[in-house]
Amino acid sequence: MTAQTAETALTGQSIIAGRSVAGAGRTVSGVDPATEEALEPAYSLIDEQQLAEATAAAAEAYETVSRLDPETHATFLETIAANIDAVGDEITARAMAETGLPQARLVGERGRTVNQLRLFAAVVRQGDHRGVRVDPAKPDRQPMPRADIRQRRIPLGPVAVFGASNFPLAFSTAGGDTASALAAGCPVVFKAHNAHPGTSELVGRAVADAVASCGLPAGTFSLIYGPGRSIGQALAQDPAIAAVGFTGSRAAGTSLMAAAASREVPIPVYAEMSSINPVFVLDGAIAEEDARRTLAEGYLTSVKGSSGQLCTVPGLAFVPEGEAGDAFVAAVGEAASSAAGQTMLTSSIAESWQSGAAQLGEQAGVEVVGRGADGETQNAPAPVVFTAGSEQFLANPALHEEIFGAASLVVRYRDAEDLIAVAQKLEGQLTATLQLAESDHDVARSLVPVLEQKAGRLLANGWPTGVEVGDAMVHGGPFPATSDGRTTSVGTLAIERFLRPVAYQNLPEDLLPEPVQEANPWGLTRRVDGTIVPAD
Repeated sequence: MTAQTAETALTGQSIIAGRSVAGAGRTVSGVDPATEEALEPAYSLIDEQQLAEATAAAAEAYETVSRLDPETHATFLETIAANIDAVGDEITARAMAETGLPQARLVGERGRTVNQLRLFAAVVRQGDHRGVRVDPAKPDRQPMPRADIRQRRIPLGPVAVFGASNFPLAFSTAGGDTASALAAGCPVVFKAHNAHPGTSELVGRAVADAVASCGLPAGTFSLIYGPGRSIGQALAQDPAIAAVGFTGSRAAGTSLMAAAASREVPIPVYAEMSSINPVFVLDGAIAEEDARRTLAEGYLTSVKGSSGQLCTVPGLAFVPEGEAGDAFVAAVGEAASSAAGQTMLTSSIAESWQSGAAQLGEQAGVEVVGRGADGETQNAPAPVVFTAGSEQFLANPALHEEIFGAASLVVRYRDAEDLIAVAQKLEGQLTATLQLAESDHDVARSLVPVLEQKAGRLLANGWPTGVEVGDAMVHGGPFPATSDGRTTSVGTLAIERFLRPVAYQNLPEDLLPEPVQEANPWGLTRRVDGTIVPAD
């Protein structure tokens, strides 16, 4: 790893409302998962009193941040992106050391992080997220007059965001939850993941510097390091916090949901948790030998990419019985057997993967299709693909459990009716993928309505790994994929999680906020008396 410059030397401290603050508790260090070597500096963990300083500062900042005009607001988001770009090489080097992820993956993830900040800046300038509606007064309407009613969406308040282990940038300090919350006008208190503290500090400083240079209240953003469970629970229950953004395990996500629901004033938790992202291979897709081999290689590539540590990894594939299906599974086994393990994010994640893969392999009716070789570094277990019949899948809930890492289960189905039955048995998912030819459209037509109820994104003839950041993307799904299937954590729609509607009835013009004033000083597109009126 390259040496840090004096300007970006890591401190090992939290950033609370613009100040570097040493924690009052124990310390943790980042660890290179390829060597198990501890990385300097050690990071001191804050206690609940110090946490309260961050949340109080966020509550104080809310009044200003929630009222920013579009240009100031957008410039702030763009400044964060520019600051991250300015130290991009250092961020990449530190993230490589802390996660074992390859440079190309992290450069791409950094690009996604800054691009989504810039995308949200464009959203803020356009202003559609404000949801302005105007129903002008109709004093002569019969049988009853209509009052003047105007509606807009306002920011919820300070948001607690938890960094994900598997995305040290895109779902971390300035990632999707932070970017969408800040774009909504909500201050953010970010809890860093203890597996990549140095990466979090470098990005956190870029955000804090943008807060300062744009003249915003220091409490607009804080970065804290703390014991995962105790500080996490305290953050979710802090009365200043109005919403939570989380990406991680089902156990941790449901724990945060329970904590937020038990408050005197409950708050929403937007948690992305567990998904096995089924792939449905239909007959026509594997009718030809070349197609089978290409599909098998694509499947295995998606399973083992980033050591399988992606929330959209296809952990399950449904493949028809018969000769073509047999040949496809054999090709999958061949591809899996020639693959090598890649370094996983932490030793605990690698151990959890080993345990999950072992438990799946011990289930009745489950066999190994192909197993690769362990990688050359520590914490790099061999990719593995298993197989079972649809009867076992329908009868055994253990075959439905996520294994976070490069492992997948191929389930053999008899016919279209059998395939519909196993699809109906699935839990909520982030994605569901159809591999099909034109000859499969009748079967797919019956399957799609089932999958719409099970997943947030349906794909055809592609792979679920790789999530486009744009206006139409949905990265969410029914529980347990997420805590609220009506939302997304990726794409511009994510901003709506941190907003709520307010109506203003017969308020004098000089008391109305700018978005709903008659003069429309911010030049927003609005729905006036039911008709969309484009921005000036």
